[in-house]
Amino acid sequence: MGKMNSEWKRTIKFVLFSISAGIIDALSYTLCNELFGLEHWISQIISLTLSVIWNFTFNRRFTFQSAGNVPIAMLKVAAFYALFTPATAWLTHYWTEVLQWNEYVIKALTMLANLVLEFLYQKYFVFKDSMDTNELAKKSENAAKRS
Repeated sequence: MGKMNSEWKRTIKFVLFSISAGIIDALSYTLCNELFGLEHWISQIISLTLSVIWNFTFNRRFTFQSAGNVPIAMLKVAAFYALFTPATAWLTHYWTEVLQWNEYVIKALTMLANLVLEFLYQKYFVFKDSMDTNELAKKSENAAKRS
């Protein structure tokens, strides 16, 4: 029961940090696009980069509690986005321009797919061997042993 409970907590943390990353994405995109007048694709790259760094940083420390090699983990996340970003850009173009689907429905579906796929990718690939190894995890483990 304890393991299941901790995995639900991990999932909830991931979702909450991902929501905050979505807010970072939206706000930085709006600033770049509206305030600074940057091209759409430049605004998109900047906002995506900021949200990925935010999400990676908080999920590594608090969700997966990893003490693993940061550059290696970041490269693994970059590899995910090297595939995910062009695939979703093409799908977004196809669904909105060819099939005439609503762009906000597509954005919501893309964000949901990103949430699920990135959680699975990070849990089972990026942090698989280093979950619960940082100082927060050790403090938690020690506190549990004392009670």
